[in-house]
Amino acid sequence: MIRAGAVFLLLVMLAGCATRAPQGCPAGQERLRTAQLFFGRNDPAQPRLNDRDFRRFVNEELTTRFPDGLTVLDGGGQWKGEENRRIREAAKVVLIVLPKDGDAQARLDAVKAAYKVRFNQDSDLLVTPPACVSF
Repeated sequence: MIRAGAVFLLLVMLAGCATRAPQGCPAGQERLRTAQLFFGRNDPAQPRLNDRDFRRFVNEELTTRFPDGLTVLDGGGQWKGEENRRIREAAKVVLIVLPKDGDAQARLDAVKAAYKVRFNQDSDLLVTPPACVSF
């Protein structure tokens, strides 16, 4: 009796440790990954990258790698720089629904590398959350 109770208690405790399966998407939508790229626009050599320079970058680097579409938003952010100083800067945010096929991660890495070289940026941010998407 005690042994059965211990087994039951163990099973209940283990059930609490189980991870939930990802929930399905609503009818008419499918589960895909999205990419959110955050590009800083401040550089001591180029105090503010202008919109024309960024549009050229989008056309040459992003659109060629993600021709199905993307969205560009204006943003702003802050981060800790050298000597623990807060740095604020304007940013561009690019949102992309990643294709199912191909190597999207390699294309995203190439875009990030091109931005760093072209605009002398130290870093950028990439977030790739899952999403339910309909077209």
